[in-house]
Amino acid sequence: MEKKISEIKEEYLSVPEDGIPDFIDKYIKDGRPGVSKLVNVAMKRMEAERKERERMEVMWRYEREYRPSFNVICGIDEAGRGPLAGPVVAAAVVFPEDSDILYVNDSKKLTEKKREELYEVIFEKAVSVGIGVASPEKIDEINILQATYEAMRDAIDALSVTPDLTLNDAVTIPGLPFKQVPIIKGDAKSASIAAASIIAKVTRDRLMVEYDKIMPEYDFAKHKGYGTKEHIDLLKKYGPSPIHRRSFIKNFV
Repeated sequence: MEKKISEIKEEYLSVPEDGIPDFIDKYIKDGRPGVSKLVNVAMKRMEAERKERERMEVMWRYEREYRPSFNVICGIDEAGRGPLAGPVVAAAVVFPEDSDILYVNDSKKLTEKKREELYEVIFEKAVSVGIGVASPEKIDEINILQATYEAMRDAIDALSVTPDLTLNDAVTIPGLPFKQVPIIKGDAKSASIAAASIIAKVTRDRLMVEYDKIMPEYDFAKHKGYGTKEHIDLLKKYGPSPIHRRSFIKNFV
């Protein structure tokens, strides 16, 4: 008995990426317009995945370049250097040599939904993930750059493996005993750095949502502490909160 188009659609929606070719082969000769439309959608999906795998092949170039000489390669990035409130968060990510992860990119180029999805995938596929956080008080005490370095060192220390090479987004971190490779716009060029940028961004955004529950008047869940007009207006109205960076808000209060 011929399958209903609605059943084939349900089947398509449940097909994993590696099952798309089989789905196409199964239904390409069906002939019904509704099924042909699903097959065309599947073919576009397969082509999009092919292009994504090509993009990711380029994203692994730094890891491949250094792999012959280094066993544990770690990507490092941060989120939250610019906001007026909240911590700066750093992440360190180590992938296995044969990682097949897709879609990682500079976190700013991804939607919030995609970042959240990839956050779970990165933890699943990585050898290890480390996170470091520097508080607003620490930022005011030692300045944002030094606080960022401290968060990055803490992220590396939180790894379950010890790297012998780090790929960093643009910076060289003081005090590390192993080789570092700073890469300008590294979160768009290295899979490991891109993954670290996603982990750092999602972690920090989640923290700001929690702060919003405690101090809803500042609307931290919406602007995440960045200096939007709305945030500055609320800062002027209510004064600094416990998580505002005093060294960042001198021009506003």
